[in-house]
Amino acid sequence: MKNYTLKVHNIKKETKDTITLCFKQPGLRKIKYKAGQYLTLSFRINGRKYTRPYSFSSAPSIDPFLETTIKRVPEGVFSNYIHDNVQVGDIIEVMEPMGDFIYDQDDKVDHICFWGVGSGITPLISIMKEVLVSNPVVQVNLIYGNKNFESTIFLEGINELLKLYPYNLKVWHFHTQYNHDENHHFVKSGRINKDFILDLLKDANVERIKHYICGPNDLKNTIKTALDILKCPKENVFSEDFELVKDPKDFEAILTQQVKINFEGKDTFVEVLKGKSILEAALDVGIELPYSCQTGSCNTCKGKLKTGGLRMIGLLKEREDLALDDYLLCCSHPLTEDVYIQI
Repeated sequence: MKNYTLKVHNIKKETKDTITLCFKQPGLRKIKYKAGQYLTLSFRINGRKYTRPYSFSSAPSIDPFLETTIKRVPEGVFSNYIHDNVQVGDIIEVMEPMGDFIYDQDDKVDHICFWGVGSGITPLISIMKEVLVSNPVVQVNLIYGNKNFESTIFLEGINELLKLYPYNLKVWHFHTQYNHDENHHFVKSGRINKDFILDLLKDANVERIKHYICGPNDLKNTIKTALDILKCPKENVFSEDFELVKDPKDFEAILTQQVKINFEGKDTFVEVLKGKSILEAALDVGIELPYSCQTGSCNTCKGKLKTGGLRMIGLLKEREDLALDDYLLCCSHPLTEDVYIQI
């Protein structure tokens, strides 16, 4: 895993609670990334190292800076620290870009739909810009949910794209705080819903449309349900997942256990409370294990199980790249009292 230090060149105010950090590319080791991937930032806050992934809002073929967009989250230690403390000129530690929520330019598609709510627009805008520049014959639709225009991240940028690509790009806004305006016929009241999706795609060739979804689980379920009705191929649907979905039934066999972790050549016993992952328990006692996505999507927190039993809970995607004794500690829970993990 490569690590870099990046200098903050500019900080753009997107909405009252959202900013974009613009990083200058390193002089010698340029960072290569794909539209839709994420950059993992690290800070030491009150003596503890915190790490969080943020999607690129920049596109590699267009934007000169590496840009990540961060929305302030109530009670969010990391996002609040960035909003309150980071300044132009600061040097920030980051990991190499990761993520498979990306656009393949070799895909033969006529049409791409981007579905997002709130800050879910971040990887979508990155991919949209890349698609519009690299494949000018593809029809692009953006369906984007927010409270109102004031809370709409990248509103100015989206309007600029509409001017640059009037024949390729169409945008629909859904507002839960809807104000009717004859000049804004493309704005709809409420949330993105199944009836709208079915109507929008009723005459489309679903075999030739790709769908990118980023937002809460309700949005994903609504869209995927409608696409199933339309018999859209599942391989044409991509979603970015920022949270583990945990079913309480999965924890019925899980008990609080002492787990032994070998990290940097040192063995440490850690109490893992029922409901907490091994990664969370280790971080709570000051063991700074490597990690990034915390959703079981990357391999940063991978450990090898030497003895005992573990269960990974909440994975949304099958991981065929892991060996039988490999476990992602962000979603791993002990099943036995003799668990020994080597990092």
